[in-house]
Amino acid sequence: MAQFLLQALLALTFWIGSGSSTRYNAGDHVPLFVNKVGPLHNPSETYQYYDLPFCRPEPVIEKQETLGEVLNGDRFMSSLYDLKFKEDKTDSVLCHKRLTSSEVARFRDTIAQDFYFQMYYDDLPLWGFVGKVERDYSVHGGEENAKYYLFSHLSFNVLYNADEVIGIQSLSVPSYLIDISENAEVDVQFTYSISWNLSSERSETRMDKYSQASFHPISKKIQYFSFLNFDKRCCFGCWTSFSALHHLKNELRSSSNGDEEEKREVGWKLIQSDVFRCPRNISLLCAFLGTGAQMLILIIALFALAFTGFLYPYNRGTLLTSLVIVYTLTSVVAGYTSASFHSHFEGTKQRRSVRLAGILYTVPFFITVSVLNTVAITYGATAALPFGTIVIIILIYTLLNIPFLMLGGVLGNRFGLSEFQPPSAIKRNPREIPTQNWYRRKLYQMFLGGLVPFSAVALEWHQLYATLWGFKIYTSPGIMLFSFIVLILLSASVGVILTYIQLSGEDHEWWWRSFLCGGFAAMFMYGYGVLFYLRSDIIWFLQLSFYLGYVTLSSWFFGTISFLGFLDVYSLYRPFCQG
Repeated sequence: MAQFLLQALLALTFWIGSGSSTRYNAGDHVPLFVNKVGPLHNPSETYQYYDLPFCRPEPVIEKQETLGEVLNGDRFMSSLYDLKFKEDKTDSVLCHKRLTSSEVARFRDTIAQDFYFQMYYDDLPLWGFVGKVERDYSVHGGEENAKYYLFSHLSFNVLYNADEVIGIQSLSVPSYLIDISENAEVDVQFTYSISWNLSSERSETRMDKYSQASFHPISKKIQYFSFLNFDKRCCFGCWTSFSALHHLKNELRSSSNGDEEEKREVGWKLIQSDVFRCPRNISLLCAFLGTGAQMLILIIALFALAFTGFLYPYNRGTLLTSLVIVYTLTSVVAGYTSASFHSHFEGTKQRRSVRLAGILYTVPFFITVSVLNTVAITYGATAALPFGTIVIIILIYTLLNIPFLMLGGVLGNRFGLSEFQPPSAIKRNPREIPTQNWYRRKLYQMFLGGLVPFSAVALEWHQLYATLWGFKIYTSPGIMLFSFIVLILLSASVGVILTYIQLSGEDHEWWWRSFLCGGFAAMFMYGYGVLFYLRSDIIWFLQLSFYLGYVTLSSWFFGTISFLGFLDVYSLYRPFCQG
């Protein structure tokens, strides 16, 4: 069984797309695969290329895709384009078609929504528009008079170096226009041209131009400003938390060395017998710690892949495939952390924490994806997962994730943290918590604990949203890593400050609050996602459901990482209660 799991994981590891070039001889056929079409302002809404009445071969041959490509909504199919290496062509006929009135109406609707198409030539992406619309307003009454034109000719400009394809551009020639403004049948002759030009660029750098194309100077200025914003807030948060710890040390020193009046215990010293009382719902808390540790390791692994050059723009499906692989492997971390902390605090019933760690993110994920997949099937979008892919995902989770999770639980129970020894004796009955001031109440502290970290990374969060939903290419993993570190440091620092304020008010129930204060930043992330949607061009139910679904999953994902603030509070405050 173990050998089978290892072989399956290795097969999944190498089932990844590549952006490498192939060597050709003059006259060799270089395949061009058509992929998908969709509206420009709604990235989540894409359809198969031949859902529109383009010229199509008989039969249509579907390219075998990787798991990541399928999850990304790619659907590669053969085409009639005959683009041979180093052979120029002019006005070659692709096909003759007589478009029916319904097909004309279909084209017209897509042109009105600024539909684009995507193709791949030697693993190089290229795009173009289906057509264009010219709107005019009559002098009388200001009524709109729109003309819809279909592009019937596509011109390819290909760059090559020796025997490799270096780059390709496609241009929909404006002089080849077919007026489809009326609901009437029309004869269309689809044609194409191709020209080859020598380039000195090497094949190793042929993907760089796609990253540079959308990286405008304004984006750099925004990111530099965001960097300075990170720096100021991080320094302020760390300085404030260290000030609180310094004040705490002074209080401890004065209570240990002063006279009887100075030894009078006040604030947090009054609850030292209750502050490390075992928290409520310990299994759920340990499960959150395990899930958060898994997500943290997953993010670190993805950053490592990005910095090594494994993840780069338009390496098709690699990111999603890497997510599946790393999430599967890091299930060991979730099981180990949850079982280790449960054994540390309670000593028994670790299996419950491990089981909860296995469902805290996967169950909401599967429910959300199932709903979105149903919506995509209803609309016929490429985001709908084929039945075979669904079976593969279920098998991966059943045969790999669950065993790795249980293995981590066994390791955590056997080699995890030692049994918890409270710094001071715990009373049988908990001390009554006095009425708290407004700034010590849970809701206010959670709001402040989420606002400060999120305000530091808001600009970078906007860049991430623009990448996912605005056809921009994110090319600064270093700045994103720095912002992630700042988010963690600020969450931990603010958690220390708020916990000190809470304990000074003789409120000893800090376990869950320290976790929720850091996790509340996810609520601000979700709220900003809603604001981004209201300011975007995303419309209709399909786009809305996918947008809100993915925003919810990403916010829940980052919310689980708030366990670091809890650990920071726990490790810092435990020594101070030993005096």
